[in-house]
Amino acid sequence: MQIEEGAIVSGKVTGLTDFGAFVELEGGKTGMIHISEVAANYVKDIKEHLTVGQEVKTKVISVSPEGKISLSIKRLVEQPKEPDQKPQRPMKPRGERRSAPNVWNGQKSNAPAAGEKQSFEDMMARFKQVSDEKMTDLKRASDSKRGGGGYSRRGAKQ
Repeated sequence: MQIEEGAIVSGKVTGLTDFGAFVELEGGKTGMIHISEVAANYVKDIKEHLTVGQEVKTKVISVSPEGKISLSIKRLVEQPKEPDQKPQRPMKPRGERRSAPNVWNGQKSNAPAAGEKQSFEDMMARFKQVSDEKMTDLKRASDSKRGGGGYSRRGAKQ
């Protein structure tokens, strides 16, 4: 019998460990149910949920190339939605997310015309000018948020 991912199979629990349970499936193959796949709620001790020799119905989560079969009991049982649970909002694509407010509102003065060639020195001078404008505006904005009157917290201006 070929075991495929997503198939529902029955088997007998052959062993219990701290991390899960081993299940003998049809055809003599063995699969494992990880402790996190036993029940929908937190499982502290697997022995409270399963016993050796118990017949279980499981869903095949994955089959590795080496032949290891991962099984789940909790994925068989459909989870009832809790009525008081908030519905999750869909995530916006990265470009549409809100970003930090744009502090710098400077004008694009003496910007070169589209397609106009500039020397490296001209581009560097333009970059330095725009950078200085941005830093000045940023400093002004951050000073106003901090009180910015030039007074220290301890007393009068020095």
